[in-house]
Amino acid sequence: MSRTGAGGGPFRIGGGDQPSAQAHGAPAAKMRVLIGGGTGFIGRALTQRLLSRGHEVTVVSRQPGAQRITWSELTHSGLPHCEAVVNLAGENILNPFRRWTEAYRKDLLSSRLDTTHILATAIAKATQPPQVWVLVTGTAYYQPSLTAEYDEDSPGGNFDFFSNLVSKWEAAAKLPGDATRQVVVRSGAVLGRGGGAISHMLLPFRLGLGGPIGSGRQFFPWIHIEDISGILVHAIENGQVNGILNGVSPASSTTNAEFAKALGAALGRPAFLPLPSPAVQAVFGRERAVMLLEGQKVIPRRTLASGYQYVFPELGAALKQAVS
Repeated sequence: MSRTGAGGGPFRIGGGDQPSAQAHGAPAAKMRVLIGGGTGFIGRALTQRLLSRGHEVTVVSRQPGAQRITWSELTHSGLPHCEAVVNLAGENILNPFRRWTEAYRKDLLSSRLDTTHILATAIAKATQPPQVWVLVTGTAYYQPSLTAEYDEDSPGGNFDFFSNLVSKWEAAAKLPGDATRQVVVRSGAVLGRGGGAISHMLLPFRLGLGGPIGSGRQFFPWIHIEDISGILVHAIENGQVNGILNGVSPASSTTNAEFAKALGAALGRPAFLPLPSPAVQAVFGRERAVMLLEGQKVIPRRTLASGYQYVFPELGAALKQAVS
């Protein structure tokens, strides 16, 4: 999971380099927040955090229910009155039970582009547009490298299926004018209890069968679930935050081998058995396997400059919490 998405650069960069007084302070004024894809791992954590800070949350879902609206209702009735909109929707790229076919690639695109387009169109048509519109994409925007270092201003988004996917994804979110503040968070692999990047890794590691993937030298941009949800709340509540933020830990030089060693240590198990590249390619397909076998060193420069204070900046503590 060294590469977890990619984002293009249609969003204005600026105004996000001043420290925030509310990074971990008192909650901002009560806001109504609409979340697309709010039932997933990040969505559940974000909802819980927003509610704990006194905000109201409505989830856009395929199924109706309490505090929910459906995508169909949103399309036909327009945006409900709200101060913030977040989109987290998207088919899991690294689902090991889906073969890497043209149909699956179309699902990956449509689940991201269609939902983003629906929300962006609803915002653009709203008589009272929200204050802020936040999209979560991924660090696969940046080209894999063993030597390059990327921050939010670095180029990318045009070299393979995944980088192009995120360029299209971010472009679909672009709003005309500046009535609504626009933020994109390019997330790394999300670590946390009950889901995220390590959910499929735990069994082999608990059995002492874990280890690095491929060479293990590839960088592994990661973030704890408390920090990705924290960055999203930070972006929602703070009016000076806009443009691209890298949603990754400041421990940007983590390699896949170091991650495997730290996960083994957190579980009290050895982690020396490498998963060979051909095996990864056999399960995920050659094109998709790149997301595990290659990675990039991503720096959260603008995230830090905006005043966000990380809860889990170090890998060891993040994994210890995630597997507890």
